[in-house]
Amino acid sequence: MATMQRYFFSDLGVMLGRSLRYIFRSMDTIITATITPIGLMLLFVYVFGGAIQSGTANYVNYVLPGIFLVAIASGTSYTSLRLFTDVQRGIMDRFRSMPIAPSTLLWGHVLASLVFNGISLLIIVLVALLMGFRSSAGILPWLAIVGLLALVTLTLTWVAVIPGLTARSIDGAAVFAYPLIFLPFISSAFVPTRSMPPVVRAFAEHQPVTAIVNTIRALLAGEPVSQEIWIALAWCLGILLLAFFFARMVYKKRTA
Repeated sequence: MATMQRYFFSDLGVMLGRSLRYIFRSMDTIITATITPIGLMLLFVYVFGGAIQSGTANYVNYVLPGIFLVAIASGTSYTSLRLFTDVQRGIMDRFRSMPIAPSTLLWGHVLASLVFNGISLLIIVLVALLMGFRSSAGILPWLAIVGLLALVTLTLTWVAVIPGLTARSIDGAAVFAYPLIFLPFISSAFVPTRSMPPVVRAFAEHQPVTAIVNTIRALLAGEPVSQEIWIALAWCLGILLLAFFFARMVYKKRTA
């Protein structure tokens, strides 16, 4: 068992290194993944911010958690595209014929997505600071924010693995991200839900983005978090388990 674990982690290190080299050799993907969220942040803060009654003095503080989720949804689409490319080029079949732990190919892409999205979110925070973002959160709340964002990234990345393995075209591999990018717009990410029509408000208040955004917003403000943190964790863990199960099932069928 110890030998198997040693080989698994050594194989995983190779696959992770391969995915990271691909990312850092094409830094334009990080720029592309961050430019849309940053553009949205600039648009909402400097164009719409004065007209939106968010109940906060600094609108960039209000909007930043939603921008994080848009960035993660955008970033995980590249994981799907990279995995799709591996499938189409026959790289997956080549790895299958080699003496490596089969699941390390997927885990290499997934862990590289955590690094990729972490860099994107750091860039967004730096831009937000230039726009006036300030936080009174201490170390523990920031660690909680990082942990929650990592969990969201992990969840959406495993969702991205499924179209990456099953899509028949490069457009099909990326299209899953569109509704995920759009979902924050029907939540509390950019405007308070109380301003929405009743039907839209009911949906907005009971979908996962609102719970995640409200939790991050409270942590950034140094305020006590409500029970929404448990709702956010339940949504993330539930979707993560389902996505992991179906991704592994599809992967096993493809490599059988």
